[in-house]
Amino acid sequence: MDDEFFTVSSGEPRPRHRVLRAADFPEGPPLGGGVCGIDEAGRGPLAGPVSAGAVVLPGNFPIDALGDSKALSAGRREAAYALIVEGALAWSVAWAYPCEIDEINILGASLLAMRRAYLGMAAQAARAGRASPAEVYVDGNRLPELGRPCAAVVKGDAIIPAIMAASILAKVARDRAMERYDWLYPEYGYARHKGYPTLAHREACRALGPSPIQRMSFNYLPR
Repeated sequence: MDDEFFTVSSGEPRPRHRVLRAADFPEGPPLGGGVCGIDEAGRGPLAGPVSAGAVVLPGNFPIDALGDSKALSAGRREAAYALIVEGALAWSVAWAYPCEIDEINILGASLLAMRRAYLGMAAQAARAGRASPAEVYVDGNRLPELGRPCAAVVKGDAIIPAIMAASILAKVARDRAMERYDWLYPEYGYARHKGYPTLAHREACRALGPSPIQRMSFNYLPR
């Protein structure tokens, strides 16, 4: 495994956090109510928010229903989403919005959404009288500031069930949000492309100008 320093906004280094890979779990992925998974969705689109999920699953959760959210069909994601919100010990979805993405960049906004999701999950667990999870795993190789030790897991959404669940929550929630934005701005086609950089999306921006949820720091015009 690799150890890396990450810094807080003051510039002071905070304690070393782990960056893990599949080989660091020789006995299989961590499971059960002591494990929180965090992941985001929507870093690549030209419009709309970035979302993040944080999930704690019970030990008896049917993990066969999970998987990498990007590899699941929309129907399987929706079915898994329903199982997660019904069966998770604690979960939360949170957001960072286009204005925040433009202000602090997409990486910073993704980490902000992850922090918000974790805090929402922790608050829900506390209301239910449950302790905070002993282990927190974040998909990728960067970590949000959670005020506690955590580990980044490269390709974690294909390794750790709690991260898979977080990825599914974030993806489904964001897709639903973009479908609602389509009600407000139907000329941009958000229900179809969810804000991703399709030619149709770029052409709509050229013809109509940026939408109210455009990420202005992204190049949204046809190339």
